[in-house]
Amino acid sequence: MNKKGFTLIELLVVIAIIGLLSTLAVIALGSAREKSRDAKRVADLKQVQTALELYYTENGEYPTAAQAVTLGSGQYACLDASGFAASCAADAYLGQVPADPGSSAYSYTSADGTTYSITVTLESTVNNMNGEITVSPSGFSDTSTST
Repeated sequence: MNKKGFTLIELLVVIAIIGLLSTLAVIALGSAREKSRDAKRVADLKQVQTALELYYTENGEYPTAAQAVTLGSGQYACLDASGFAASCAADAYLGQVPADPGSSAYSYTSADGTTYSITVTLESTVNNMNGEITVSPSGFSDTSTST
């Protein structure tokens, strides 16, 4: 009698291997998602930094916000000649201010218009920076390791 097919043991071993491989793939994808969101954050902040420098060149000061405001939402969705606004005129420096791709936010402050600070929290390490970073006219700095 010649029976063809797989035994229960063989099927269980194959299912266990597939389960292990899928678990490893999910873990690897989670890390890739974090890095992807952080790369978007850095690109967004460079874009906002460029727009703010254009604004400064034409107006002689940065848009003022004494209290921290969340960029990319509500009244701070675009940057035009009047500063951050809910909707833009035709001559916008940044037609759509980007919002944070995760659950964090881009917090902008500029008390007197001579400088500004944008604070964001990274999920992983980017260019030897991790945790909370700050963007200012002088560039990016890692505030989580500052003393």
